[in-house]
Amino acid sequence: MSVVPLLFLDVDGPIIPFGATDGYPTFGTGYRQPGTNPLLDRVDPALGPRLLALPCELVWATTWMSDANECLAPLLGLPDLPVVSWPEPSEDDGRGGLHWKTRTLVARAAGRPFAWVDDEITDADRSWVEAHHRGQAPLHRVDPRCGLTDADFATLDAWLRPRADGPPAGDRWPV
Repeated sequence: MSVVPLLFLDVDGPIIPFGATDGYPTFGTGYRQPGTNPLLDRVDPALGPRLLALPCELVWATTWMSDANECLAPLLGLPDLPVVSWPEPSEDDGRGGLHWKTRTLVARAAGRPFAWVDDEITDADRSWVEAHHRGQAPLHRVDPRCGLTDADFATLDAWLRPRADGPPAGDRWPV
C-alpha cells in the first residue's frame, strides 16, 4: 500500500506573489470586501484546481494559520485544509541558516513522504531534512516575485505522480 505524500504549502510568495518591482497581475476586485487584505487580488483562482490535481494531501504551512482556510481556500476553490500549528519560537530557530518551519514540518510528517513549497527554503533546510527525515522529502523554493508557475507545477507533479518503476530515486528534485 502506498502512502499519499503531504504537500506543505506556504502562502506569502507561492500563492500571493510579492517583491516584484514591475507590478503584479490582479484577478479582479470582486474578491475584496471592505476590511479584507488587499493582497488577495493577487491570488490566481486557477491555482486551486491545479493544486487539487496533484496526487497529494495539501496542508497549509503558513503564518496565515486558519485564516488560509477562511480567506484563501474559497478564492482558490479549495476545501478546508489541515493547518500546521507552529510552536513558540525557540533559540534554535534560524541557527545555521535553518528556516524556523523546518523542524516542525519534519515532525509533522512523522516519516511520511512530503514536499514543501516555500519561497524561503535554503540548502541548510535541504541538508537538515535529508539528515533528519527518513522518508522522501523534496523541498521546492518558489520565486516570490512570480508565485507558483507552470514550471513549479511540472516539478511538483514529476515528484508526486506515482511512477511505474516505483518511487523517486532521490529525496530532491531540481530547484
